[in-house]
Amino acid sequence: MTRDVSVDLIAEDRFAPVVDAFAKTLAETERSGAALSVWLDGQQVIEARGGTADERTGAPWQPDTLTVVFSCTKGLAAIAIGRLLESGALPSLDVPVADIWPEFAAHGKGRVSVGDALAHRAGVPAPRVDVTLEQLLDGAEFARIIAAEKPFWTPGAAHQYHAVTVGAITAEIIARISGRSLGEFLAAEVAEPLGADTWLGLPGDLEPRVARLVQGQPAVAWPPPGDENPDAEWLERAVTLGGALEADLLGPADGFNGRDLHAAEIGGAGAISSATGLARIWSATVAETRGVRLWTTETAEAMARPRSAGLPFFNSGPAPYQAWGAGVMIPTDWDPYLTPASFGHDGAGGQVAFADPDARVGFAYVTNRMLDMDRGISVTTALRDALG
Repeated sequence: MTRDVSVDLIAEDRFAPVVDAFAKTLAETERSGAALSVWLDGQQVIEARGGTADERTGAPWQPDTLTVVFSCTKGLAAIAIGRLLESGALPSLDVPVADIWPEFAAHGKGRVSVGDALAHRAGVPAPRVDVTLEQLLDGAEFARIIAAEKPFWTPGAAHQYHAVTVGAITAEIIARISGRSLGEFLAAEVAEPLGADTWLGLPGDLEPRVARLVQGQPAVAWPPPGDENPDAEWLERAVTLGGALEADLLGPADGFNGRDLHAAEIGGAGAISSATGLARIWSATVAETRGVRLWTTETAEAMARPRSAGLPFFNSGPAPYQAWGAGVMIPTDWDPYLTPASFGHDGAGGQVAFADPDARVGFAYVTNRMLDMDRGISVTTALRDALG
């Protein structure tokens, strides 16, 4: 184990190899910090952290350090949708989005269901119009732009990862049903009942706790543009929105290191959390955690039912491909998680967060050094071995 790893909790000796795997991810990566939290049967069994939270100052990763978790936000948004199912406010995932949000019916999108929209089947992964940062930060305006978009395919007939736009769709569904923004809903219905350090729309007084992101490689990979792949432009545009964001999510300005994006409610990418907060939330989807159970078994099964898998609409290169239920990623060779029953959501730069109903596990690995998924997957593999 490297000397800069702090183990705040390891409940049983069998979990020592998991912490060792975590330490290795830091030893092999310069100028980085990370944190790990694992919950079993509603109790935390591993809490570890290490490395640097801010390379400019050398500040170490603390127990209360927060970081941007990028597309793990989509998993949190899916948890919010599950809460609406639990309450009956959303009767079914089969309800058409347009029944909730009539403007979304434009250009033939009227029949796409909530479940299929969350599974990246709505046909609007990348806007044809250029979206500015100001429009992205204005959630209502960004939702209006997406509602007015013409789909690339007949909605429901194919899938393609909606890197940012699915967040706007989910947020608008929640706002129309609950009368609250996605960030407000997550705070009241998910994070606060669990005492989780997780926010979508970070309060300003918490800004000093946020780790500074460090680019290690492009946060999102796609084939180079040109005759060999005419879809490359659209794959990039799904992230940049034609100008609102940089392809590497940081850029020459602050990008996702900036206060403007931290304060915003970007439902596809903007949540900020500690590893412990994120893992605690996922734990509560499969086991009572701190007196809270977010989902019943029936809700978990409905949300994780496979909806999208295999070759996506745009040419994104060879397999392995991702797969989704309703807003949650499900295991594939891309990321096998813990068992075939797992569900959760990865995030750009190497974030991994999921639950497993069979093992009754909640898991989160978060980092500020933006590299590939191999680090978090290696820790998951060690956990699988430890659990037998």
